[in-house]
Amino acid sequence: MGLTAGIVGLPNVGKSTLFNAITKKNILAANYPFATIDPNVGVVTVPDKRLEVLENMYLPERLIATSYEFTDIAGLVKGASTGEGLGNKFLSHIREVDAICQVVRCFDDPNIIHVEGSVDPIRDIEIINLELIISDLEIINNRIDKVEKKARTTKDKETLEEIEVLKKAKDGLEKNIPLRLLNWTKEEKNILKPYSFLTLKPMIYLANISENELDQPDNEYVKEVKELANKEGTIAIKLCAKVESELSELNDEDKQEMLEALGMKESGLDQLIKATYDLLGLATYFTVGPDEVRAWTFKKGMNAKQCAGIIHSDFEKGFIKAEVMSYEDLVTCGNELKVKEAGKARLEGKDYLMQDGDICHFRFNV
Repeated sequence: MGLTAGIVGLPNVGKSTLFNAITKKNILAANYPFATIDPNVGVVTVPDKRLEVLENMYLPERLIATSYEFTDIAGLVKGASTGEGLGNKFLSHIREVDAICQVVRCFDDPNIIHVEGSVDPIRDIEIINLELIISDLEIINNRIDKVEKKARTTKDKETLEEIEVLKKAKDGLEKNIPLRLLNWTKEEKNILKPYSFLTLKPMIYLANISENELDQPDNEYVKEVKELANKEGTIAIKLCAKVESELSELNDEDKQEMLEALGMKESGLDQLIKATYDLLGLATYFTVGPDEVRAWTFKKGMNAKQCAGIIHSDFEKGFIKAEVMSYEDLVTCGNELKVKEAGKARLEGKDYLMQDGDICHFRFNV
């Protein structure tokens, strides 16, 4: 299960520059609104130092990291959901993403146009969040109008429950409260899930600063964004899209040197990936061998049988057992044989809850 994220933001906030850096793709980044008209999709590998260690141990023919897919959405302006700018065309492209990354401009530069005429990150966030709210409201109103009368007549229990949940969602949205900030039961979430509501998706704020502020304390703009993120129970990451673009052109050694020179422990992209994994409750397990060493992303709480299905549906259908050892035990013991001799290798059933860093071999029969 690859991780997918949609990148949104007003025009000229650094969104396309960041996307260029992330994917090393030369898409159009111009100093005017609507330079990016169609969504651009790029896939990056998720950095994981454990893979390097496993590669040195097994010397496989193939090394495959898990992936992170970014969709860059055309810049939108106030009124996009009702047809301004590019209209709501962009909205359809982020219905299926796991999370939304909102790039917010947090620097002053008279040479870069701001579509709203001034730099104000909270206002910009409110503009985008309002467009997402209006889009979700339109779907809810259409659904209620379509089925409510029939549901009252037929007394269909499931549809009546759906209507009640949608009305709760509508009430929150009409108060400008994104659905992710409302309290939902597990049953209510299951009812909402098929709609892929935009405001129900986790939101991460990316505070884009200037290059000369990287080694400085947070400016007032960044403080405002972080304060808002804290109130919403989410994450705000400070980064410089321009620097990320420069880092993307370097090899690992030169990249590390540049990070150290800038006083940074890791790039903004690495911070973003870690933050998204944490926010979405994701983790990684590994499969190893001379042919291939590979990382797989799974959601915390998934059992061994479900995780086997991530590799192939046949693995899940015919699941028998999972041979499991932890990455830490493998590194400590030195090899698989010594892990077994130490009694650290385990044979787990279908209900075993997978842990981050598990190394697995699935037994199955179809």
